Amino acid sequence: MQENLADSIRKTALQHGFERCHFSQPEMNAKHCSALDDWLEQGMQGDMAWMAEESRILRRQKPESMLQGVRTVISVAMRYSQPAYSLDEAAALQDHGVISSYAQGDDYHEVMKKRLKALARDLDALLGPHEQRVYVDTAPVLEHALAENAGLGWQGKHSLTLNRQLGSWFFLGELFTTAEIETDEKASFHCGSCTACIDVCPTRAIVAPFVVDARLCISYLTIEYKGFIAHHLRPLMGNRIYGCDDCQMVCPWNHETGTPDRDFLAPRGENCLPELASLLSLDDTAFRARFVKSPVKRLGRDCFVRNCCIAAGNSGNRALRALLWPLAQDASAVVRGHAIWALGRLSDSSDAADLLHVFSTMLATELDESVREELNTTIRTIKEKA
Repeated sequence: MQENLADSIRKTALQHGFERCHFSQPEMNAKHCSALDDWLEQGMQGDMAWMAEESRILRRQKPESMLQGVRTVISVAMRYSQPAYSLDEAAALQDHGVISSYAQGDDYHEVMKKRLKALARDLDALLGPHEQRVYVDTAPVLEHALAENAGLGWQGKHSLTLNRQLGSWFFLGELFTTAEIETDEKASFHCGSCTACIDVCPTRAIVAPFVVDARLCISYLTIEYKGFIAHHLRPLMGNRIYGCDDCQMVCPWNHETGTPDRDFLAPRGENCLPELASLLSLDDTAFRARFVKSPVKRLGRDCFVRNCCIAAGNSGNRALRALLWPLAQDASAVVRGHAIWALGRLSDSSDAADLLHVFSTMLATELDESVREELNTTIRTIKEKA
């Protein structure tokens, strides 16, 4: 029996590392358009101002605008390794940081886009030349909605795409083409009454099924947000320093997914629960060398060390104070402020008087208003504990 076109493309996609390949028409249903409008109206995008730009909203809601003459959207999934530890094991190692599993190796944007472009070249040979565009996360595309339309998986209550065999441990990519390919049946919903992802979220960021308030989400706070993180959220972040996998780790669909035969992100052991002490002393040069090719590098040293300061403050490990003191004098205001908070968190009655004296002295010369606020707040907190 002759292989049909869709199956030939799936086989080619698999050769490029995509375990799932599905097809949909370039259209968006009203449910997803309305959900996007409601989410933006409530300001849940936080500081990601580009999400609310009118032109980008239009392109998300009208995928046909992404490529003139587009006839088919090919949605692909590339797997990556799930965490090699449990939530309890990660929480117990309080003086170690937790980096999301996907970020423990190479930057998926680069890895996946390269493979998608190679797939596009092979499709030219298979289909004949057509106009094509490939997208991996950075374009105004509602990738989870397109994946659902294509039957690749359904959108779980944590907002990520779920597949019966793969769970949610994969990245989505899209190839828009002017070629006409038979489309797949839309995915059906299989979360039932389960609320495990909602219940486990440390900051209660999943405010309703399918709705994540980025302003509360640890992934947003540790990666996208560049400012001073709200005081009431810091203790809830625990030792998570780049992203958060909690909602995926408790999902029943992820319990028996196994590991991919090959993880193209090449995760590095040094990024699996690294010691905070090894990260707090990183200057910009050391940070860039430590996270070469990693998505963590795009965050920048200052915000990454900010996250590590919060984890140190939550660790209960007073030995980390020796590394936090230099950071309280750091050139970066966001580092100084969070180091001061962490020192306050790790203080007790034995050093309260010394801290109060040092912080009061620092107030006399500190020019940054946000750092001054951290100093004043920490001084009040220490006095209350004394």
